Amino acid sequence: MYIKKVIIEGFKSYKEEVSTEIFSPKVNVVVGANGSGKSNFFHAIRFVLSDLFQNLRAEDRHALLHEGAGHQVVSAFVEIVFDNSDNRIPIDKEEVRLRRTVALKKDEYFLDGRHVSKTEVMNLLESAGFSRSNPYYVVQQGKISSLTLMKDSERLDLLKEIGGTRVYEERRRESLKIMQETGNKRKQIDQVVRYLEERLKELDEEKEELREYQKLDKQRRALEYTILDHELNEARNALSLIEEHRKKASADMAIAENKLAETHQKAKELERESKALSNNMNELEKNKKEKNEDKTKALKEHAKIEMDLRELEEKILAEFRSKEEATRQLASLREEIQKSRDDLNKIKPLHQSKVAEEEEISKKIMEKEKQLSILYQKQGRATQFGDKAHRDKWLQKEIDDLERVLSSNQKQEGLIQGEIKKLKDELFALESHIKEREGELKTLQELEAASMITLA
Repeated sequence: MYIKKVIIEGFKSYKEEVSTEIFSPKVNVVVGANGSGKSNFFHAIRFVLSDLFQNLRAEDRHALLHEGAGHQVVSAFVEIVFDNSDNRIPIDKEEVRLRRTVALKKDEYFLDGRHVSKTEVMNLLESAGFSRSNPYYVVQQGKISSLTLMKDSERLDLLKEIGGTRVYEERRRESLKIMQETGNKRKQIDQVVRYLEERLKELDEEKEELREYQKLDKQRRALEYTILDHELNEARNALSLIEEHRKKASADMAIAENKLAETHQKAKELERESKALSNNMNELEKNKKEKNEDKTKALKEHAKIEMDLRELEEKILAEFRSKEEATRQLASLREEIQKSRDDLNKIKPLHQSKVAEEEEISKKIMEKEKQLSILYQKQGRATQFGDKAHRDKWLQKEIDDLERVLSSNQKQEGLIQGEIKKLKDELFALESHIKEREGELKTLQELEAASMITLA
């Protein structure tokens, strides 16, 4: 794969569209006088491939547009045509066109005329070997001189950066951070489970208290019913006595009338007694009327008490059914909590095994880094090799071996990352399941509280 052609329009000193000839797959040289646009041509290539012009602000995009006489340029683009005959770019085409268009309010990428995002472009370039963590595929003026003047430690850092080990170290730190967060979440889950167990114990105690309360309340209602029945019997006995008194008074009044007929002569003497008896009779009639009214009221109270008793019995039956339903829901909730605990116990051994694997890989990486450090220390021992070519060949062989080890470690890291993501998903599912169970437990508590209020 190589750059086959470059097309520029509106970018810096290139106002009109400029298209190069077909480049050679080997070495190409761009020459020209000062100010002819050689540096801008180099910047145009970096504008598309390098991360130098990423995250542009409005004033930065304005600086990339051509400024000169004539009409103002409102947009610019740079298009690079790649020869993809070796299929290094994962696209089934022998020629791939990548264009970047910039304006005051937009910055877009196009791949073979199709609009793509910046992330897709970066991933495509990385798959072709243009790594953002290793930007040495574009060498600037003076870069080689600075590399030759570097110290041994700086060269070591440079080789690590080129080899991609720095990216691996950053991802390793991220993996350790994710594992620590997973451990914290696991502790939180344990705390929630302990809280649920304590809450279940409290609910059991409250259930026992509710049973005792219902038992005592049943005894109280039985006593109240007995008292009401006793008072009703007393009222009936009083009514019977009053009725007997009334009958006796009626008989006495009849005898008095007979005596009044027989003793007409004694009427004057008995007139006062007759008036008294009449007054007594009126009072008795009045008492009779009052007793009748009291009897009617007592009958009404009796009917009302019977209706209230029926309502209480219906309420007791409904509460008993609600209690049975709550008991069934509580048993189901306990089974689901036990199932969640079993799932968590199954996940723990897998997580521990993955942690052990990662520690083993870390130990291997440290051993390889020690070996690499020993190799770099031996680099200065010129007397060990016959000439420079022999030394460079030996060093290249060691670097290739280390790169193969590094590639294997990166694959293993990818597998560990997948397992960590899987564990995180399972923990998230467990947390959602526990939250649902907590909502059901809260609903159950509200139902029990409502039943207790109704009974009270």
